[in-house]
Amino acid sequence: MGRGLALRAALVLLLSVAACGTPPAAAPNGTDVMFLQMGLVQIAEGDRVAQVTERRAADPEIRAVATELRAAWRTEVPMMRGWLQEWGKPREADPGDGPHAGHGALHALREEDFAGLSEFEGSEFDRAAVALLLGNLHNAMETIRMQAADGSYPQAVDLAERMTESRQHQIQRLLALAAGEKPEGEQDD
Repeated sequence: MGRGLALRAALVLLLSVAACGTPPAAAPNGTDVMFLQMGLVQIAEGDRVAQVTERRAADPEIRAVATELRAAWRTEVPMMRGWLQEWGKPREADPGDGPHAGHGALHALREEDFAGLSEFEGSEFDRAAVALLLGNLHNAMETIRMQAADGSYPQAVDLAERMTESRQHQIQRLLALAAGEKPEGEQDD
């Protein structure tokens, strides 16, 4: 009887250890939801500028950055929408809800910004497009930094960390182009 009891105890111990395998994923918090909702709005705004920039920029490097941004956004948006849907959260925040209630469109691009692009050609267009893209990316970085610091959903935090790296690189490229510098690897000898 002692041997049977020891065997059962060992089996219970083995099953309890096996059940402890992978801890459940952390539940999303308000920062995770805000990051996705604000991120989707910022991406939509940036995409409006990048789409026009891909077609009209005189500088091929500016067109290349716009294309790169749009490609990144095409992979990020479905993931972001999917998480919100999975969590039962709307794609857009209720403007009267949450910690950013009352901020309105403080960081949003305005219709005048988009309309102003149509007034420019050539290098003037390039300067205006770069300024709008930089503004959009800087605003996005604020949201991304909040997520990286305060988000709890591991996959969303990981996305924010990847976005930080890529957006910082894109901002540096646009700043160099705005300053009239050639991209790395294309410097004159």
